Amino acid sequence: MGASNNAVTGKLGLAGTLRRPWAVALLGLVFVATASSALAKPKPKTTLVIGLDISDTVTLDPARNAGYSSPSTLHTAYDSLVTMKPGDYTTLVPQLATSWARTPDGKGWRFKLRSGVKFASGNPMTADDVKWSIDRVLNIKDQPAQYVQNLAEVKVVDAMTVDFILKNPAQPILTILAAPSFAVVDSKLAKANGGSAESNAKEADKATAWLNGHSAGTGPYMIVGWERNGSITMERNPNYWRGKPGFERVVVRHINDSAAQLLALRRGDIDAAFNLIPEQIATLKDNPDVTVKSQLSLDFIYMTLTSGADLNPALAKKEARQAVAAAIDYDGIREALIGGSAQRPPAFLPIGVGGVTKELTKEIGHHQDLGKAKELLSKGGLGSGFSFDLSYGNASIAGISYQTLAQKIQSDLARVGIKANLQPMDQVNLRTQYSGGKATSVLTFWNPPAVETQLWAAASVERVAKRVHWTVPPDLSKLVADAASEENPAKQAAAWKKYQSAIVDQSNYLVLLQPIYRVGVRKGITGLDLTAAGWIFELATAKPAS
Repeated sequence: MGASNNAVTGKLGLAGTLRRPWAVALLGLVFVATASSALAKPKPKTTLVIGLDISDTVTLDPARNAGYSSPSTLHTAYDSLVTMKPGDYTTLVPQLATSWARTPDGKGWRFKLRSGVKFASGNPMTADDVKWSIDRVLNIKDQPAQYVQNLAEVKVVDAMTVDFILKNPAQPILTILAAPSFAVVDSKLAKANGGSAESNAKEADKATAWLNGHSAGTGPYMIVGWERNGSITMERNPNYWRGKPGFERVVVRHINDSAAQLLALRRGDIDAAFNLIPEQIATLKDNPDVTVKSQLSLDFIYMTLTSGADLNPALAKKEARQAVAAAIDYDGIREALIGGSAQRPPAFLPIGVGGVTKELTKEIGHHQDLGKAKELLSKGGLGSGFSFDLSYGNASIAGISYQTLAQKIQSDLARVGIKANLQPMDQVNLRTQYSGGKATSVLTFWNPPAVETQLWAAASVERVAKRVHWTVPPDLSKLVADAASEENPAKQAAAWKKYQSAIVDQSNYLVLLQPIYRVGVRKGITGLDLTAAGWIFELATAKPAS
């Protein structure tokens, strides 16, 4: 029957078709469809999807931010007075402030604000919003308040001018204000949703619950939803002062398994994968659809050891902590576990700030010496070894899981008779335990809220010291303050070296890795830059490839 039909069709030809009106219409549709297919262009990409482990995100309220992954979202939804460009962490760039100079009395800094800026709500941004935002941080008294403890007062000069008055004018403030925690918040909108900047804001402010699923900023995108361990969704800010952002929507998907991230990237389910391990990055080398971006981070992964005898009598002895430090195979961690895509600073300052270099790590940093570890144990009366609990989150960071890292450390310590009891837990529970000073030892991260050496150093001798039950000598605290105020670069670098030597000797903090970020990005995306300044992605410039 098929041959017969073909024959009939052949005899009819076009003339036969024209004798049937319905056939003429059908033929016209075919021609139109064919022409449309030939001329049609692919629809522009409207949603940017990022694969990232966001298990540590506990809030999206700038005034309460203290996480590893959350600053990226905050940096996207909010703007600060000043900022920094990816790759340049020495130059401040205007953002909501167009200029700044010392106040006439020399006690602080005066900022001139950018005119015509509106929040996503449509409300105009003024000096009153700046003052309210910073006052709220100070009075809520969460972790970000500790970064600006040198700030005495924020004064409104006029609608577009604001003064930041300092307790000690010699101490840094400009670089700190680049942090997402010090973003300018829409005070009218925040107050309408329970926000308070009054002196009793610690108890009175009720805006956090609302800010966890919404935002009140001037950034390129607005937060419209967050599902814990699920996703964060942002939509284009119609009032963005720099113009129309590149995407209608940005979605950060929680994917804590690197293999799942790699598969999703290859399939095009996500546009960027952050937590890939070196072996997975290597498989993308010849992939025509993916590029790999690299950037030395200013974050680091570190291990704490308590000084509290109530938590562990052995670790209360400096010799025990130093023995742990001497038993760890730092080079093996860097090479075998992360494929060499990391560096290691000597102490609590990353390579790239405060005169810290790889050479300084070799000079004063910890290194593996099993013989020395055993000698230290004997000196501390612990010749037969000791045990302690090592806690860490069920998460990955910069291509390595804490579980893998913990197992490696456990194996290293066993060689000198030290037993590490591994205690995996949810990231939020880990933070609660660690911040409350109830953890004997943790594996965790440090990411700077802004590129200011003092923020790392001051934290190590203040709030982090409390977590590990270390009573810091007054002369070391004074050294940190003096180093931050020192204007001579050579003298300042020498002071920071002295500080780091003291941290190494104390051995409460063992810095294991300073990762080099290697992120897989699909080639359909341009302008997605990596930044090391306490947030991960610069999304304001991201857009679909033309």
